Amino acid sequence: MPKNPTLASLAADLAGGATSARKLVEQCIAKIADPSGEGQRTFIHVDRDAALEAADAMDRLRKANAAPSPFAGIPVSIKDLFDIKGQVTRAGSRALEDSAPADADAPVVARLKRAGFIVIGRTNMTEFAYSGIGINPHYGTPKSAWNRSAGHVPGGSSSGAAVSIADGMAFGALGTDTGGSCRIPAAFNGIVGYKPTQRRIPLDGGVPLSFTLDSYGPLANSVACCAALDAVLADQPVTPITSRPVKGMRLAVPTTVALDDLDDAVAKTFERALASLSRAGALIERIEVPELLDVGVMNVKGGFAAAESYAWHRFLLASKGDIYDPRVAVRIQRGEGFPAADYIDLLNARRSFIARTEKRIAPYDAMVLPTTANLPPTIASLADDKAFATENLRALRNCTLINVLDGCAISLPAHHEGEAPVGLMLAAAGGSDRRIFELAAGMETVIRV
Repeated sequence: MPKNPTLASLAADLAGGATSARKLVEQCIAKIADPSGEGQRTFIHVDRDAALEAADAMDRLRKANAAPSPFAGIPVSIKDLFDIKGQVTRAGSRALEDSAPADADAPVVARLKRAGFIVIGRTNMTEFAYSGIGINPHYGTPKSAWNRSAGHVPGGSSSGAAVSIADGMAFGALGTDTGGSCRIPAAFNGIVGYKPTQRRIPLDGGVPLSFTLDSYGPLANSVACCAALDAVLADQPVTPITSRPVKGMRLAVPTTVALDDLDDAVAKTFERALASLSRAGALIERIEVPELLDVGVMNVKGGFAAAESYAWHRFLLASKGDIYDPRVAVRIQRGEGFPAADYIDLLNARRSFIARTEKRIAPYDAMVLPTTANLPPTIASLADDKAFATENLRALRNCTLINVLDGCAISLPAHHEGEAPVGLMLAAAGGSDRRIFELAAGMETVIRV
């Protein structure tokens, strides 16, 4: 089996008898259990027996020509933020360990199961999804797939989701994205991560960070994989993505905010990808988008995430605040002093920002920008709180622009084999999901030439 098989190739192997659901599940379980790997830090819970039982069931259904979808029997991982019937949803925290098990699957989990995907386990994450770095002091921190001996951060908050894909412990992953939590770990691990238009996918059955900005999306090995998973999550037909030719694509590179303070390797890889797109016939225009400066102003007091997370956490903080990750608790507590009038101003400012920015970018097929300003730093280098805060903001900055815009975006690996991982983000206004997938499918290989 290839190192990074796609959902389409796995579906073909299952249909042709080259593999079975049980074999796929057994392979994933073996990789998770490998003591030399990252499985123990990547997963908070592995549903071994249930996964094997489901695999046998899918194999029987396929033999009877009754498989619920071509993907039936393919193992996927679920971020610990989501309800799975009979399991405790910890959200990467010790504060929820004594919670009652969920009495139903989250709708997105139920939709994956209905398509025949097999839940292999619950992946680790930044506690309560409140960081773009991925460090978790409670359950350990899985290392990025890049230069593993040096111990680089995996990106957050969907840290385990990304590592589960990069290491072949699952072939699709369900994550969340409030300020980049699907796209950042995808960029830091050399895979694809997608942030959908929020309104397309129900948020029920997940622990919220910011109900204004939260979205649920997939991480996987290719654009087509993410498109297929996204369709399942949105309860839409899974139809093949038609790749748009790069020639004639109209792409805007925002020079405001998005290109500031880039690591040298990020800047170099990004410019190389743009040059490849240009040679292939893309029409690339560097434009000022002064509206993007508004996002920093909106987030001065912590923005929506601080205000809305505090509303959800305030009673839990009062009773169990001492067992929170201090770096998470301090960010949530910023919302305590957020006046209602300021929150209403924030809502109005966002509506204005969306309208003005959508008008600015309307002439283009998409914006293209680096997913993160930084390469994944080492875990050891972030022991200091100031260093952590700096790198966290650099990781989140570009992705957050799209969440505040209520847009959709995908992160594609842009680096060459053996180089440090760099993500290229393709983004557009909300409702442009199909177009983003078509554009991304067209440029997926071109940007790595």
